[in-house]
Amino acid sequence: MPAPAFRAVLLDWRGTLVVAPTYRWLVVTALTRLGRRAGDADVERVLVALGGVDSARVDSSQIDANVVEHRAAYAEWFRAAGLDGELAAALYAVESDIFLNAFAQDVEPLLVGLASAGVRVGVVSDIHVDLRPAFAAHQLPDGRSWADLVHTWTLSFELGVAKPDPAIFRAALDGLDMPASDVLMVGDRGGWDGAAVDVGMTTLLLPPLTDPTDERLQRVLDLVLAGGPRAGHGRD
Repeated sequence: MPAPAFRAVLLDWRGTLVVAPTYRWLVVTALTRLGRRAGDADVERVLVALGGVDSARVDSSQIDANVVEHRAAYAEWFRAAGLDGELAAALYAVESDIFLNAFAQDVEPLLVGLASAGVRVGVVSDIHVDLRPAFAAHQLPDGRSWADLVHTWTLSFELGVAKPDPAIFRAALDGLDMPASDVLMVGDRGGWDGAAVDVGMTTLLLPPLTDPTDERLQRVLDLVLAGGPRAGHGRD
């Protein structure tokens, strides 16, 4: 088998490995958790309220660099929209619950395929909560978990910096102990993940994941394994 084209792969989380959450999903899930009506009109009422006030602070990745600022930004947004405290708390709880974000069904073949080829894996995410438990919850037949296949975690709230700041990508490279030329960054947003090119990393941008059954990650293996057999498949 030819040597892998890259010695390591850095993976974004939301939109790349898990379904990118939408505000509609957030509202539906929060209302349902509260036992409130979550019909189209009920959801639309909340969305209109949220859309009627400034959400620039919430939309900025910079709040992901600080847990306190993240919570404060959302609280300010919900308060400005006139939402009641119970709904505001439920919305934030849903937004912060990593176990509600559905993984793509081809995440495991990707992680196992990379590990089997000796390619290190890192997760780089603008996030205000720890992602490790979500990966650890997925067990492999050999007793390991997905978390055991991740060599380094570069999470904005732990580092104090978020994409597209080059510092977050440099920190990921430090965690891998590799030069940028040996690493592939995989994400779904050009303005954020695409900034990895500024530190010299080749970057693959995939369409944002909207359905767990949408298999896109084989493209990563095809690129990294560079002509070797497809992970989980024999040669034709």
